[in-house]
Amino acid sequence: MLRLRDSPESHESALLALLNLAVKDETNKIKIVEAGALEPIIAFLQSQSSTLQEYATAALLTLSASAVNKPVIGASGAIPLLVEILRHGSPQAKVDSVMALSNLSTHPSNLSIILEAKPIPSIVTLLKPCKKSSKTAERCCALIESLVGFDEGRTALTSEEGGVLAVIEVLENGSLQSREHAVSTLLTMCQSDRCRYREAILKDGVIPGLLELTVQGTPKSQTKAHTLLRLLRESPYPRSELEADTLENIVCNIISQIDSDDQSSKAKKILADMVQVSMEQSLRHLQQRALVCTSTDLPISTCTSEVSLK
Repeated sequence: MLRLRDSPESHESALLALLNLAVKDETNKIKIVEAGALEPIIAFLQSQSSTLQEYATAALLTLSASAVNKPVIGASGAIPLLVEILRHGSPQAKVDSVMALSNLSTHPSNLSIILEAKPIPSIVTLLKPCKKSSKTAERCCALIESLVGFDEGRTALTSEEGGVLAVIEVLENGSLQSREHAVSTLLTMCQSDRCRYREAILKDGVIPGLLELTVQGTPKSQTKAHTLLRLLRESPYPRSELEADTLENIVCNIISQIDSDDQSSKAKKILADMVQVSMEQSLRHLQQRALVCTSTDLPISTCTSEVSLK
């Protein structure tokens, strides 16, 4: 039915049938591609019918979830068309397109093809207005994280107005997984060329989000946030043995270089809260140790009598 010169309605029905077969079924995903369905599906990406475009994009999203299919789809010519959908498609097609591209980006051979299609401006355009805790934001950030591993990707992100800021907003307000993608993106940039990207990251107010991530992120996010904070300070190395390389010292060094009063005061407040929490945790730890020491000092006879009374 996909290959027949039939009505758009028939093609839509065929695509929906394939979607139903492929969802949550790895074997069917592979069989659909092996049966030659990619060619007509890709043709529908260029259809004048927005509905057919949406169904075809959704089909590629589902099929691209299979590791076996990823290199096949990448070699089929679908990626540039998906990026075109990301630029000009319907709202739903854009979301499905970025998710399909995110799936495909996990196969190394597809990354260069995605980069050549220059998707980052369109990804940023999609990311800016969307809810930062949404699945869409997560997949946008995952895709950006993959692309900034290349110089072209880093250049495209910093050249796009609001590109770095959009990533920082995800770092502040995204889901745990999204925040991990966001901090990984910024860390990759800073590690690749600290002198080039440090100011671009700092000027968009990354410090408050990073501070929060050091205590509220996933273990991987916390480690990366600490590493990025060290890279963002004036010198990435401890300035002296007398000055401890603590989070407080690192952040104070960065805060002293921030021009914006609002960013600086926000960062200082979060740092003060973190210090307070740290002090409270230390106090509780000392109290617990004191209780343990006190209980071990009790005479054995006392402990025995207490047990016998229970």
